Amino acid sequence: MNVFANTVVTITFKLFDSNNQLIEEADEPIAYLHGGHSGIFPKVEEALGNKQVGDSVSVTLEPDDAFGDYDAELMRIESLDQLPPEVAVGGHLVAEQDGHEVVWRVTSIADGKAVLDGNHELAGQRLRFDCRVLDIRPATPEELTHGHVHGAHGHHH
Repeated sequence: MNVFANTVVTITFKLFDSNNQLIEEADEPIAYLHGGHSGIFPKVEEALGNKQVGDSVSVTLEPDDAFGDYDAELMRIESLDQLPPEVAVGGHLVAEQDGHEVVWRVTSIADGKAVLDGNHELAGQRLRFDCRVLDIRPATPEELTHGHVHGAHGHHH
């Protein structure tokens, strides 16, 4: 079977930065619903089209293909007395901004203030996504209705 729209594709992957340093590696295989269901980077999904079990792809992702450009407007300095007492460098805070949920990463704390960054940690970076196809199967009607994978390596309700 080949990868095509409305198939469930199971892969392993490694993600590298522009210096060829490993950033992330799948501990367990992941499964996604192929065909524009937002389960994987679109450029990776395009490269996986028509592949078979055992095939590998390597895709270079520019910032626009992955986590976007770095946006300096998503940096804030907040007084610690306005934040939860357990706030710590490396921690995350979730807040609503303009009707959207924003995850703020605490990048530093000094002089009673915390620096918060709403950019994804990999924003503005060129990445390389290497993956290998482990399994391909037709999606179930329920998966197609919900727009995501159910069961092993996928979403559980």
